[in-house]
Formats: sequence, structure tokens, C-alpha cells
Amino acid sequence: MFEGPGLAAAPRVWEVGALCRAIADALEARFNPVAVRGEITGFSRASSGHCYFSVKDTNGQLRCAMFRRAASLLDFSPRDGELVELRGRIGVYEARGDLQFIVESMQRAGQGALFEQFLRLKTQLEAEGLFDAARKRPLPLMPRGIGLVTSLGAAALHDVVTALRRRVPHIPVVLVPAQVQGGAAPASLVAALSKLYRLAQARQAPGADHGTTPPIDTILLVRGGGSMEDLWSFNDEQLARTIVQSPVPLVCGVGHETDFTIADFCADLRAPTPTAAAELVSQPRAVWLGTLDLMAERLEDSLQRQLDSRHQRLDQAAGRLGRPSGLVARQQLQLARLSQHMRHGMILKLQRLAQTQQALQADLPVKIQRRMGQQAERLDRAALRLQLLDPRLVLQRGYALLTDAQGHAVTSVRQAQPGDALRATLADGAVDVTVAAQPRLL
Repeated sequence: MFEGPGLAAAPRVWEVGALCRAIADALEARFNPVAVRGEITGFSRASSGHCYFSVKDTNGQLRCAMFRRAASLLDFSPRDGELVELRGRIGVYEARGDLQFIVESMQRAGQGALFEQFLRLKTQLEAEGLFDAARKRPLPLMPRGIGLVTSLGAAALHDVVTALRRRVPHIPVVLVPAQVQGGAAPASLVAALSKLYRLAQARQAPGADHGTTPPIDTILLVRGGGSMEDLWSFNDEQLARTIVQSPVPLVCGVGHETDFTIADFCADLRAPTPTAAAELVSQPRAVWLGTLDLMAERLEDSLQRQLDSRHQRLDQAAGRLGRPSGLVARQQLQLARLSQHMRHGMILKLQRLAQTQQALQADLPVKIQRRMGQQAERLDRAALRLQLLDPRLVLQRGYALLTDAQGHAVTSVRQAQPGDALRATLADGAVDVTVAAQPRLL
């Protein structure tokens, strides 16, 4: 493309589908979630259970689709001409390029005041930065303990406990009960969360007395589904501000997948259901046991390589000795026994570790490294003793090794006669000598 005076830049050429997706993404980011109030027209329910209709008022009309899962939650039968309030997501039906409203919940007009309060508070807190993604923290991969806030009589408690017991029965759960519905619920939820915050911070303080309370690395705030009025306690401003003060990552699992509350936006992570919230913080135990087995195999391989390296060093030291004495042979045998004992001990420990299938202890690599270091020191000391027995060290002090023509060591004057040819091996070479006179005994 060329530009010049009086020439405007040519617009980007879009693929039709790509433009529809871009518009849909812009609408998603700008408006959703959104609520609409209007009169139903052209309502129909397909054999699949999906519902299709439009909502209109005097100034406009909007196509709507309500899929079977959301339609199954309706507590009334929608009819043409009925004034309703809808909650859902605005988007683009790309196949036709039509603006479309995906309805996630529908109610007869009259409950709009609550949703208006919800939107006002959402706008206020969003402007203050309480929903910012930058302040939200990732969940711990393996929490040492989980805090839980919900009602003792709620089905959500059973769902969460069942999921955690199935996936991570070894992780302790600290339950602080609270009311989850009614006028007193917001204050009860704030009090329960504040208590968990104090427990979590007390365990994190240096030198604190941990007592019997486990460390709390993440918190679950959960409740089952219900109407907007049932879930209204989770749209409380004080509760929202308390949630963002959590000292550890907090997961909010309130209602069904289509339900949204202010608490969801404030939490570090929103879960579509209480069970999903429990699953998000509980990596199954089988995954960690598999990881443990893999690490044990790698550790055993590493130990074997270390042992092979030590044996190679031992062989090299033995080769430098030439003709070792009986003491050298005994030292080599002792070293072989020590190496075998070390290898057997390490393998036995790994076998016991794999049989028990317990969680990998944080200090296991340190202990093994320390043991390896001790054995390596013993090996080095033994190698040093072998080197001290090297005959060449004796030759360097002025002594010589005498051998006859056959290479046998001459250790007595009785083995030498006048005229015999001998070889004297010194520290830096050998000298051929001849016996000049009859050797004398000392």
C-alpha cells in the first residue's frame, strides 16, 4: 500500500468469519454479563429443548436463544406478550451475522430492582480495582490445608467434602460455618472469613505456636444454587471487601454455572459449582503418587551412575599401583564390600519408598545427598590409603627395585652371583647392572 498527500490508508480487508468473531469478542468484553427487560415475541421451543424468541420494546427488538440447560431451570412457561427480565451474554451468531442474546436466566418483570443494585455495586467495585486480574493469585499446587466457609446444612458442604475426600483425603480441611441466606448472612460470612484469615496468618507468623491447627494455603467460599434473592447475600459490599483481603488465594463457588455474584468477581478464582471449587484445589492423589514413582526411578538411576563412577575411579587407582601387595588386595575387597553395601542400602530404601507410596518428603533428597557425600568421603580416604602403598613412593626416597633377567624381584643376596645381570628400577627409570663380586650377608 502507498500513502501520500491526500491519500488515506486503505482499510484492513477482513474475512467475514473473522470480522464476526472480532465483533463478538468486542461485545463480550464491553457488555457481558448483561440484563435486558422487554416483551416476549415469537416464542418457540424446539424438540431439542432449546428456546428461541425475541424481546422488544417501543424502540427496538433483540433476537434471543435460551439453551436447554438454562430453559430447564425456568419456574414458569414463557408466553408471547409477557414482560420479562433476562440475564445472559450478548454476542454474534456468526452463521448469519446476527446480533444475538444468549439467555442464561429469565424471570417475570418485577425483580429488576435487585439486578440494578447488583450492576451499580459491580460498576463501583470494578472502578475501585477490586476485580483486577493483576491482583488475583494462582492457586497452590499442593495446599497443606484448605479453609472452607459454608452452611452446615447446605448440600454444598456434602458435595465439597465428598470431592476432597475422594481426591485428597490426606489434606486437612478447616470448616468455619456461616449462614448463606437471609439478612444476617453477609455479616456471618464476613465473620467466618475473618476467622479463617486469622488462622492462616497465625500459622504464617515466624515463631508462631502452630498447635493442632493445620496451615491454611487456600480458602473455599461455597453455596448451592438458588434464585437471585437466595444468592443475594453474596452481593454484599462488605463481603466483597473482605474477600479481597484474603491472605491466601480464595475460590468462590456459589450457585450454578449461570449464576454470577459480586463475590465471584472479587475472588481469586470463580468456580461454576461448589464441587468444581473443591476440584480446583485438589490435585488427585494418584497424580502425585505417579510423580513420586517417577522421581524414585530417576533417583535410583542417578545413584547407579554415581556408583559406577566411583567403581571406575577405584579401578583406575588399582591400575596405577602395578603389583599391589596383600594389603592392597584386602583394601580393594573392603572397598568392594562397602560399595555393594552402599548400593544395596540405597536400593532397599528406594524399594521401601515405592512400596509405602507416601508423599515424597521434602528432606529426602537432602538425606540421600548427605549419605552419598559420606560414602564418597569413605571412598576417597580408601583411595588415598591405596596411593600411599604405591611402590613408586618408596622409590622416590632413593630406594631401587632389583629384578633378574626373567623379571623376578631380587629380595636376597643369595639370589645374586658374580656376573649376574640385574635391572635396578628407580623412581624415574631403570638401570642395567652387573654383580661385580660375591654378595655379602649382613
